Amino acid sequence: MIDIVLPSGEIRQFQSGVSGFDVASSISSSLLKNAIAVKIDGKLYDLSHTILHGCSLEVITQNSQEGLDIIRHSTAHLMAHAIKELFPNSQIVIGPTIEDGFYYDIAKSDPFSLDDLQIIEERMSEVAKRNYKIERTILPKKQAIEVFEKLGEHYKVKIIENIPDGEEVTLYSQGNFIDLCRGPHVPSTGHIKHFKLTKVSGSYWQGDSKNEGLHRIYGTAWQSASKLSEYLQMLKETELRDHRKIGKQMDLFHFQDDAPGTVFWHPNGWRVFQLLVSYMRKKQELAGYQEINTPDIMDKSIWEASGHWEKFKENMFTAHCIDVDKEYALKPMNCPGAVQVFNKGLKSYRDLPVKLSEFGKVHRFEPSGSLLGLMRVRGFTQDDAHIFCTEDHVQKESVDVCKLMLSIYKDFGFNNVRIKFSDRPSKRVGSDEIWLKSEEALLSALNELGLEYELNKGDGAFYGPKLEFVLKDAIGRDWQVGTLQIDFNLPERLDASYITDKGKKQRPVMLHRAMFGSLERFIGILIEHTAGHLPIWLSPIQVAVLPISSKFENYAAKVSSSLTKNGIRNILDSNNETISYKIKTHMGFKVPYLWIVGQKEVDGGLVSISKLGSEDKVIMGVDEAIASLYKQSFII
Repeated sequence: MIDIVLPSGEIRQFQSGVSGFDVASSISSSLLKNAIAVKIDGKLYDLSHTILHGCSLEVITQNSQEGLDIIRHSTAHLMAHAIKELFPNSQIVIGPTIEDGFYYDIAKSDPFSLDDLQIIEERMSEVAKRNYKIERTILPKKQAIEVFEKLGEHYKVKIIENIPDGEEVTLYSQGNFIDLCRGPHVPSTGHIKHFKLTKVSGSYWQGDSKNEGLHRIYGTAWQSASKLSEYLQMLKETELRDHRKIGKQMDLFHFQDDAPGTVFWHPNGWRVFQLLVSYMRKKQELAGYQEINTPDIMDKSIWEASGHWEKFKENMFTAHCIDVDKEYALKPMNCPGAVQVFNKGLKSYRDLPVKLSEFGKVHRFEPSGSLLGLMRVRGFTQDDAHIFCTEDHVQKESVDVCKLMLSIYKDFGFNNVRIKFSDRPSKRVGSDEIWLKSEEALLSALNELGLEYELNKGDGAFYGPKLEFVLKDAIGRDWQVGTLQIDFNLPERLDASYITDKGKKQRPVMLHRAMFGSLERFIGILIEHTAGHLPIWLSPIQVAVLPISSKFENYAAKVSSSLTKNGIRNILDSNNETISYKIKTHMGFKVPYLWIVGQKEVDGGLVSISKLGSEDKVIMGVDEAIASLYKQSFII
């Protein structure tokens, strides 16, 4: 007999050789109905796994996140199975799960069409209904290669060839379909019911554009029809809110192929960008930060000293200067530059903390296939700040940063903020004592503020623990934006120091902090969160003044001038178009207020006001309207 410890702490005895099915069945029939896999001593296994020794065991159900991931992984295999039945000359390559779904890369002579996706989806339903048992087989490497060579799956052979010699290879079969996979999977294809194929795109073998091209099909899978329906509705809403479409509609920015991953800001977009900078600058000044600016390009020796050259070189843009025969790099991070500023001039313990903020442009190489509008670029601006302080300052500074971050997100309508705490990774610098102090300081700051957090075990930076701030947008998507990290490493590497009250040199602690993260990405998030209806203080044009006809243009011009004198951004539309056309045009630009003027308005010194998103109209005096709008136009 063997002892199996359940999550409740209850210990049950079973015969050696019991399966996960048997354990789930012994607990309850309802649990067995929802069971998908088991977790034994912290590791996931198929429900059919044979248990030979005593262990701790948790039954994984379809309603858990781990269970959902298994459903999605199994659905990727189901899709590959359907593709092989429909397109037998294709080769299946690799099919992992991703956030909210899965994809599978397929080698095929011609691309898939949207009509193909519907056909594949229908075949997947057929295969699922056959309720094939999903079975796991372990083979020696050589034998596994022979299996896939016989099947003509050359990419699977390549994958297996990279597995170290002597290791066993795990295969899964369902009906006559065989795939390479570590598992686990659902017990049978009948467990897969609620799925949808969403899109098709191109990809490359091993993600390298120098290799042969592949076709990637994306899909999603859920535990129930209602959850799938909710997700598909969210996808429709996401498409409507796509910042690239809205950005074009509002004339904010564009991208072009000869400058991949970098933004061409138009006047309206650059105004939004600068308004964000101005907002953050005021917030930081009130919080005691001093703004600096450091070079975009620096000698590689600085990056070698900081450790970035060793760990980040492949993602850095470099340039060789011929006349001095030196190699330089565009900065991928702002922190080494901030340390250079701190190092100029002797610092006393009385000077600390020193808070240096920077709106620094950084450049990082991202694969062309991963670029996505403002959300994933190669050149972007970080609202970085670096706080140099003593160990005794760390908790207070962490509290202050958290307060500032949360107040800023609230100003933009993000009231649902999750915090993730990442502690020490396996590969790290610094002593365990220093790590303990750093982790305790961050946790104490969260506890002092009464903030809940999620633990990302072992996900800290190599130099210190971190907090990540995750915003939930209007349609329920999560966006990780702000970060706070504690660093004992960089001050040591770049020889930063201050003089203690004993007259001795001491390394400061360095807190890395970003609130928007990337300004470009934050603007993209804001556009999608608000569907382009930016808060009035951030709108590039706050009012469009629209005369009904040309004979009212003089009055409209006076109204526009009054708005400008009061610091309200406006546009006077004197185009020879109908008023309905003008209204439609400026609604498309997402202008918050339309001030329409005709004879009645001229006679009474009035304006007729329409607010974006509302069918109501308000008529009031010009001075009263300006005073009302002025109150809304400034956040701080």
